[in-house]
Amino acid sequence: MSNHLKRETSPYLLQHAQNPVDWYPWDNKAFQKAKEEDRPIFLSIGYSTCHWCHVMAHESFEDKQTAKFLNNNFVSVKVDREERPDIDSVYMSVCQAFTGSGGWPMSIFMTWDKKPFFAGTYFPPEPQYGMPSFNELLAAVVKQWQSNRQELLQSAGRIMAHIKNSQNHYVSITKHNLEKEATKAFADSFDSKNGGFGVAPKFPSAHNILFLLLYSKQNNDKDALHMALKTLLQMRKGGIFDQIGYGFSRYSTDKYFLVPHFEKMLYDNAMLIMAYLAAYCITDDELYLDTAKKTAKYVLREMISQDCGFYSAQDADSEGVEGKYYTFTLKEIEELLGEKKGKEFAQIFDITDIGNFDGTNIPNLLKNDNDKIQELFGKEIDDIYNYRKNRTKLHLDDKHLTSWNSIMIAAMSMLYRVSRKKEYLDVAKGAQVFIEKNLCEGKQIYTSTRNGKHSEKGFLNDYAFYITALIELYNSTLDEMYLKKAEEFLLETVRRFADSENNGYCFSEIGSSGLFINPKEIYDQAIPSGNSVMAYNFVRLYQLTQKDIYKEYAKRQFEFMIAKIQDYPSGCSMFLIAKMLYTNPPMHITVVLKDNVYNKRNEELQEIMEKLPFLANIEVVPESREYPLLSDITTYYICKNHTCQPPTNKLVI
Repeated sequence: MSNHLKRETSPYLLQHAQNPVDWYPWDNKAFQKAKEEDRPIFLSIGYSTCHWCHVMAHESFEDKQTAKFLNNNFVSVKVDREERPDIDSVYMSVCQAFTGSGGWPMSIFMTWDKKPFFAGTYFPPEPQYGMPSFNELLAAVVKQWQSNRQELLQSAGRIMAHIKNSQNHYVSITKHNLEKEATKAFADSFDSKNGGFGVAPKFPSAHNILFLLLYSKQNNDKDALHMALKTLLQMRKGGIFDQIGYGFSRYSTDKYFLVPHFEKMLYDNAMLIMAYLAAYCITDDELYLDTAKKTAKYVLREMISQDCGFYSAQDADSEGVEGKYYTFTLKEIEELLGEKKGKEFAQIFDITDIGNFDGTNIPNLLKNDNDKIQELFGKEIDDIYNYRKNRTKLHLDDKHLTSWNSIMIAAMSMLYRVSRKKEYLDVAKGAQVFIEKNLCEGKQIYTSTRNGKHSEKGFLNDYAFYITALIELYNSTLDEMYLKKAEEFLLETVRRFADSENNGYCFSEIGSSGLFINPKEIYDQAIPSGNSVMAYNFVRLYQLTQKDIYKEYAKRQFEFMIAKIQDYPSGCSMFLIAKMLYTNPPMHITVVLKDNVYNKRNEELQEIMEKLPFLANIEVVPESREYPLLSDITTYYICKNHTCQPPTNKLVI
């Protein structure tokens, strides 16, 4: 038996193609059917590596009685949130308005014309957790639809009006030091013993750590530095970091960073590479660089295709059990490594008879104060990794997303600049070519591709992150091709997404959204918001090119964002990073080359790159009246701390 999802390419939709539920993809056929048959829409949004999506699918969507009720009373629509982030964004705001929180699977009930009248997330097959069963909920919705529809429509109207008003709501500007306010908020929620912020679950939120690192550097704030470094250290030592195969899981279910939700997302690992690199550049502590390299090693051996596109995610479950792929018994370790070495390994990595996770063990270093100890077991880790590979393979979400690929391109570019290992730059350049070949047509960017078929449209995040990737490739190569592309796509993004009336940037292209609102995402979530990233792009391109148009765009975006985030500045770390870089620019180096012959030029630029700090703006220009050569040889014009130094023939940082 199959439904209307069988011809889709999304791994998530294909997971449900054999359900007895008569699923439709998001298309006009579904909504027309609902209209003609006078039925409500049941919209289910999730993604292929989502553990609770699997649970609800098994409990409810694979159940024939539940499916029969859905098929007789609803038109059911499945959406992959990663392929259609616009739909996810709009209805997530609906879910949050109804429940005060959100998550996946997301369950939305709405009319054929997409007006939502009820929302929630996971619903169990039997009443529990203070929730009704899914079947009870379905029956209640049908009853209300048949006997009290006017109230449902009024509920939909109120929710839609609330969300529209929220988007256009501005708080008067009273707080000018938003960076300080954000740092205080992080300090108030910081777990000084275990690292991280708030209580369980704890998410990596690498952009928050990047903010604290930059804030500490610019303000000599030791407390901000401590919060960032403590969190990075505990994550590296914990089970959220795969001590055997490397890479980070999506979040920790406890306050210790011991027990993760085991799925691994491309974007988390990209952002964390950046955070650990920034920590290394501030501290010179090799642990942070080693963590970035090991995370990259995971990505390069498990999350990349032959044509250099990065995959999206790995599942948490194998054989129907979350974490089974990643956990070990003491007996397994001793049999694999030998009794003596096995006991030594087990003592260091917290592996016991009792176990630390449902009777088995998640390898971790939380009880070990020696941060370098993992290096003493390099061979054993390789042996365990190879042993683990023979287990049931984890599901791989093998679609390629432009935004997530772009974040990883930026991360690999940065890793190259710090490590000087060319393989990282080669991978970054290859992934950019992959995007250009598979996800771009001229200046049109698409969100996703799989099996040679790309999505129908792209969104703000795709453009914004791709521009960032191009900027970082330029910073790592000084190849003006990347800078030119970044400028072209920036102007195209302004043309397609800018709200000329109210400022800011909409999620979908202006006039293209078929939803009741075209949202402007302000606050960072698992990844930074498109509006935050656009502010960052404006600042970096202005500082790289000195073109006033980018400065004007930056100022306009600052005004928009500052007016929106007064009540919650710590929710916009990426924007605050952009603001700090604008206020206190990194070192700017203008290079005037004596010899512009291609090979000699590249050789000289390579030598220059090896001397540069992690964060700097480098501009390569021909000799001119404004920038003359000194002594008729390559000349450097260096500006830092708001002061420009005399031109020099020696690059001394």
